[in-house]
Amino acid sequence: MPRTIAVGVGIMEYPFQTADGFWRWVDLCEQGGIDSIWQTDRIVSRTPILECMTALAAIAGRTRRIKFGVNVVSVALREPVLLAKQCATIDALSNGRLLPGFGIGSPRGPEWAAMHIDTAVRGKKTDEALEIISRLWAGEALDYDGRHFKLTKAQIAPLPVQPDLPMWIGGSSDAAIRRTARLGTGWQAGAETPEAVGAVIAGIKAALQETGRTIDEDHYGAAFGFRFGGPDDPGVAKVMEQYKARTGRDPRDLFAMGDAADIMQRLAAYVDAGASKFILRPVAEGDADMLAQTKRLVEEVLPAVGARWPKPKKQVAA
Repeated sequence: MPRTIAVGVGIMEYPFQTADGFWRWVDLCEQGGIDSIWQTDRIVSRTPILECMTALAAIAGRTRRIKFGVNVVSVALREPVLLAKQCATIDALSNGRLLPGFGIGSPRGPEWAAMHIDTAVRGKKTDEALEIISRLWAGEALDYDGRHFKLTKAQIAPLPVQPDLPMWIGGSSDAAIRRTARLGTGWQAGAETPEAVGAVIAGIKAALQETGRTIDEDHYGAAFGFRFGGPDDPGVAKVMEQYKARTGRDPRDLFAMGDAADIMQRLAAYVDAGASKFILRPVAEGDADMLAQTKRLVEEVLPAVGARWPKPKKQVAA
């Protein structure tokens, strides 16, 4: 069956000079046919970064069509009952447009030291939390006796509007692959090359044979920064430096810079590796630059994506 290729956009650091600039950008995404908006999770930071769940709730109220998610929520930093409730509330008030993505959080994040949280247990803590969240979404009055969480008759309402609220899992480690095969309905890459994304997707598919579960072919995602222009454009060096400081990776190996053909070439490499859903992050600084970069994505890349990878007829009819 043909895959549906969908292009969303995302932000990490808050690149806008004004709140009005942010809302003009959200409106452009909504009206321009962008599939989804994604916010990176960061609680402790020196640079401005929006709190992810609050940002999604605000976007839900501003929009009517576009979907939205977090790439990805650092579950080990959050209380799972509250996180389950937040997701359910946003999904209910947006008529089912939430795309929750979950991970253990980057070991480079400043939260662990600042909040005195042990990174050694973040994987096991995340596994317990994801089980709790999925069971609360299913409507259970939950008794839970885990190593990290204990609950007695915990229950949430309203439940998510989506009867099977998707649970996208992030991370590329062996543990993340097993977690996705055991619990996930999709997988979303972070800063990985097409080759690395292909290897993780293959690993998840192999692990699914052991768990007896399936994940839709459309539910494998990739992400990368894009720029109509080049690294010498005003403000770009700052964005690239922030990215390298946060991830420890050279953005020159991961960003697509040039024209629409260059961005399409990078998209195609990820599609060939098995990815179908994309989070493209404008490499831009300031209201005008963010709007200009996203406008060119809407006008030059989205039509090319539709022409190269047409949506299956049944989805067009829907």
